[in-house]
Amino acid sequence: APAYRSPAATASKIAARGVRTVYVETANDRSAVDVVNPKQLGQFVDELHNRGLRVVAWYLPGFVQPAVDVRRARAMLSFRTAQGGSFDGVSLDIESLRLKSAGLRTKRLLALSRILRAEAGNTPIAAITYPSRGFERHPTWWPGFPFDELTTLVDAWIPMTYTGGGFRGYDATYGYVARSLRLLRTAVG
Repeated sequence: APAYRSPAATASKIAARGVRTVYVETANDRSAVDVVNPKQLGQFVDELHNRGLRVVAWYLPGFVQPAVDVRRARAMLSFRTAQGGSFDGVSLDIESLRLKSAGLRTKRLLALSRILRAEAGNTPIAAITYPSRGFERHPTWWPGFPFDELTTLVDAWIPMTYTGGGFRGYDATYGYVARSLRLLRTAVG
């Protein structure tokens, strides 16, 4: 990762822009290891912490190999830098549709989330999800997404409300994001 080449300089640039929280991917279900480039990641996390920034780890589970997903979620919790630092929060990037059965995907998501919740202690947990408007526009992506159950297992929701060019102009983009947030608020109470 480019950020790892010059972690101090990159952390300084990020801090100078007023950023207060940085999200870093530790791995995904197709990675060869549980934490990709742990030494470099640790240096980057230490440099961010040295500047007063918070660092939240995220892992993208595939739900195809539950044991791998559990191991990699736990790796976020147990990760330590050379200076003894850890992540200020952890999150699951819940977007993989590789497992075609939405029912089984839901069951595995909730099982993974329960394990993470039980083992996280005071570490905050977030769910990074498709925007609710995306679910509305594409009902086959994840029918019956478990908003209610997941709400009891996470401390925060982070909807992926970027439009990816799907909407043109301020008004269309604003409408998409605003509707996504309204739908999410309704879904999670």
